[in-house]
Amino acid sequence: MAGRLTASFRKRHSPAISISADFTLESGDGRITVLFGPSGSGKTTILRCLAGLDRPQDGFIRCDDATWFDAVAGVHVPPQRRHLGYVSQEYGLFPHLTVAQNISFGMPARAGSVADRIDRILQRVHLDGMADRVPGRLSGGERQRVALARVLAREPKVILLDEPLAALDLPLRDPMRRELREFLRSIDVPSVLVTHDRVDALTIGDRMAVLSGGGIRQIGPVDEVFSRPIDVAVAASVGVETVVPGEVVEHADGLATVRVGSASVRAAGDAVGGGASRAVFVCIRAEDVVVETAAHDGLSARNRWSGRVVGVQHEGAVVRVAIECGFALSALLTRPAYDELRLASGSPVTAVVKATAVHLIPR
Repeated sequence: MAGRLTASFRKRHSPAISISADFTLESGDGRITVLFGPSGSGKTTILRCLAGLDRPQDGFIRCDDATWFDAVAGVHVPPQRRHLGYVSQEYGLFPHLTVAQNISFGMPARAGSVADRIDRILQRVHLDGMADRVPGRLSGGERQRVALARVLAREPKVILLDEPLAALDLPLRDPMRRELREFLRSIDVPSVLVTHDRVDALTIGDRMAVLSGGGIRQIGPVDEVFSRPIDVAVAASVGVETVVPGEVVEHADGLATVRVGSASVRAAGDAVGGGASRAVFVCIRAEDVVVETAAHDGLSARNRWSGRVVGVQHEGAVVRVAIECGFALSALLTRPAYDELRLASGSPVTAVVKATAVHLIPR
């Protein structure tokens, strides 16, 4: 079932916006690629083009030796002939058919008992004994597994998933993230998952393609893209809370010193090349900020800025704290940590950030 998907195409997303895509996906290493970006960025448009549900204006889409789309040659293979699996947000199950009938629908004909094949697939997605149920008698998580089982039954070369967790209640999403990743990594098929949810991307994906401004701006390992965005647009898309302009004033001992407002920021490594001075954006994630109410002597590789709290926002189990420390900095605290510090607007604090957690983007 292994496959290799190569695509380079452009599709008009709206009268004023075109979406472009250029990438290669390969199986063999359990690779799951996440298409990530805000609503309206074109993620689903790209997925629909890969599936054959939309037709690009130009370019090509190839899977192994088969050409699915080629604008120059006039080739456009319909969805049912693309040998892929597609899971939509609503799962697309037939409500009047049983689980077994849903799975067997579109199953390729070959020797062997269909019932035996369905039983093996149900075991693989942990739905043993549910072959005779209808979708209305299943939980949201079970319906998702049926949709995945139906995809698996088609023996696809590529699996496409469009926000597959969006319809689930929040308590179900955490276990289903883990189950979905385990399932996708257990089969030798490249997978493309569309999401705008950061936790989905971090939990499920092996690599990530970020859409912004009508195209894929960065593609790479999920952790690397989140922690090292290549430009401000990607930083905004992946939710880096603090992005401020600065000037590199010194490189010494593996540290770059950056002037940001009235503060000095140290970043590990020669992140923006040589030179005594260079314009950059300083990127700091809120979860990398430690907040203290008393100053302590720190290591040279740590940044320590004295400041004051200028805003507090409660977000469920965490609290987002806005700090003015020579520049505007956002910190994310657990509720117990926030309660222990007894912070309020105007409270004096010290913000601590490791130099290795500071990312610089050239301006």
